[in-house]
Amino acid sequence: MSDAVADPETQPNRPAMDYPSGLPPEELDRLTEELIAALKTVFDPEIPVDIYELGLIYKIDIDDSKFVRIDMTLTAPACPVAGEMPVWVENAVNTVGGVSGCKANMVFDPPWDQSHMSEEARVALDMW
Repeated sequence: MSDAVADPETQPNRPAMDYPSGLPPEELDRLTEELIAALKTVFDPEIPVDIYELGLIYKIDIDDSKFVRIDMTLTAPACPVAGEMPVWVENAVNTVGGVSGCKANMVFDPPWDQSHMSEEARVALDMW
């Protein structure tokens, strides 16, 4: 895999993306767009905002075989859906055409806080 091409420091509230070198740029663009759309279908049941806009997705890696690895977190380590949410993410990603599989890894470093939320999430939750 190549080095991450999206730096979370320069693109706040967006995950780092790691792309394979062997896929054509138009295929990477398609995969990126469809992966984000798939991730935006997953919601924390207690919060009416998708996990992508909440900033729960920290990193997305796509290898040359189009296997996707995702580092994600939760709003709180004791979240009642902690065991289920990675499966929801994997199921959503596996709906993207051409993806050969997915593994969602739960991480808690850095800990999630409201600064990870997108502007869209802040508006939806009225959190400024």
